[in-house]
Amino acid sequence: MKPAPATFEVKSYGCQMNAYDGERMTELLEARGMVRVDADADLVVLNTCHIREKAAEKVYSEIGRLKRDDGSRPMIAVAGCVAQAEGVEIPRRARTVDIVVGPQAYHRLPALIERARAGDVAIDTDMPAEPKFAALPGRRRQGPSAFLTVQEGCDKFCTYCVVPYTRGAEVSRPWSAIVDEAWALVDAGARELVLLGQNVNAWTGEDGKGRAQGLDGLIRALDLLPALDRIRYTTSHPADMTEGLIRAHNEVGKLMPCLHLPVQSGSDRVLKAMNRSHDTNFYLRLIERVRSARSDIAISGDFIVGFPGESDEDFEATLKIVRAVNYALAYSFKYSPRPGTPAAMEEQVAPELMDERLQGLQALINEQQLAFNRATIGRRTEILLEREGKRPGQRVGKSPWLQSVHVETEAPIGELVEVELVAAGPNSLTGAACRSPDSICAVADLH
Repeated sequence: MKPAPATFEVKSYGCQMNAYDGERMTELLEARGMVRVDADADLVVLNTCHIREKAAEKVYSEIGRLKRDDGSRPMIAVAGCVAQAEGVEIPRRARTVDIVVGPQAYHRLPALIERARAGDVAIDTDMPAEPKFAALPGRRRQGPSAFLTVQEGCDKFCTYCVVPYTRGAEVSRPWSAIVDEAWALVDAGARELVLLGQNVNAWTGEDGKGRAQGLDGLIRALDLLPALDRIRYTTSHPADMTEGLIRAHNEVGKLMPCLHLPVQSGSDRVLKAMNRSHDTNFYLRLIERVRSARSDIAISGDFIVGFPGESDEDFEATLKIVRAVNYALAYSFKYSPRPGTPAAMEEQVAPELMDERLQGLQALINEQQLAFNRATIGRRTEILLEREGKRPGQRVGKSPWLQSVHVETEAPIGELVEVELVAAGPNSLTGAACRSPDSICAVADLH
């Protein structure tokens, strides 16, 4: 029998859903009396992402580097989407792995640790019918902003994506469970909640009175939490953007003026091949409706370049839609073939052409992001202080539009501080703290 691990480290990679899962695994292990450390842990949990190409290879590389200071190896658990996709193949290739657990089964991690102590390779990639959330401990103290998963899985089956296979079908958490967790997070110090889901705006449920609700109804209920100041949600699918949710951006004061709404391509031909269920006209009209509801909203998006069969004309159509929307922020990636997905079996675009297209797209996106940041100079707004800056007396907070803002202030982390935005770069801004609504803001040196 191996000794019980007393310390642990959770390393999370990839999306915000993984960050949330990492937090919950940390809380689960701490509830069992284990101590989280940053190095030399008895147990290391690699909470993995499978979206990008070679994700599995990176996991094996990380496994090979895991040693404690005395030269011994810790107990190793591979969790997340790579664990779900690779399953039994992981311990076959890496014999030092003790545990493999998928994203729907990590609430069973303590039992898997006991199996591993007995000498077994403990593998659990089931997608159980019972919700994992009920088996997890209550939320503990949080930072100023906290993730809250409300929906998991995906039924969209985009031809490039493994999420339906690694996270399962779309499932909405019950209204009462979400509201209870929201209360706990706010009681623990969170002033902002970020609602998470693979398709977060697909959330549906019944409220406490048995009435059918969509994500907008849930947001309106959370808006009533007295100590909560801000609400955000991500990631949305265009097909699930309801009129009620659009109206919420106008009517709910705590809902921040940000919307992450991926389109992936500006070519209707490519969108059809991706099985995206929308075309460019639908997407552009949707953006118009959102901006009609909230004129200052910051739109962000995702783009894939080099999807199989993408022509020069298709790529030009992507640049065209980027210019038409004028994004505040956007993420762009080269297409990565994922094993088992339909697009992986199609003829691939040459890597050097993908590189060239990605550079062109990112140059345009960066130009738009800088322009958006500069357009906010002169505004007075509140920022939520989230961490210390690099300089003495400096704090870094988030604006309503999700920009990082550097400000010199004595206010503690977790406070909302009024600032005037006085300078902008491509990735952050400088703010001057205001002492009162009518005062002149004290201009800080640029960071």
